[in-house]
Amino acid sequence: MSRQIIATAQAPAAIGPYSQAVRAGNTVYFSGQIPLDPATGALIEGDIAAQARRVFDNLKAVAEAAGGSLAQIVRAGIYVTDLAHFATVNTVMAEYFQAPYPARSTIEVSALPKGAQVEVDAVMVLD
Repeated sequence: MSRQIIATAQAPAAIGPYSQAVRAGNTVYFSGQIPLDPATGALIEGDIAAQARRVFDNLKAVAEAAGGSLAQIVRAGIYVTDLAHFATVNTVMAEYFQAPYPARSTIEVSALPKGAQVEVDAVMVLD
């Protein structure tokens, strides 16, 4: 099966040896997105809600570049540096997703790249 690399200037460029997303068949595998401003590559300022919104905006841009939408995401992995932010991230996620929601895990980690407080990766299945 061939792989198609997904890339868009509407989401931050990769900061390492990886792609924003890879499509294999009708499945798209997203690399983790942190709250980087796509225009500058810098971590945005703001609280966990602002960071989560930027992450979901970045995911949305990559989904659209792959020919899909957030509604087609079937699984999301959320990584936070403090599980005390769980409820806030849930509230922000609900601004971007509607039922039926994707499967999801939320994991507390000791640190994320560039000092981010939240990172999200995902899997999307295109119709």
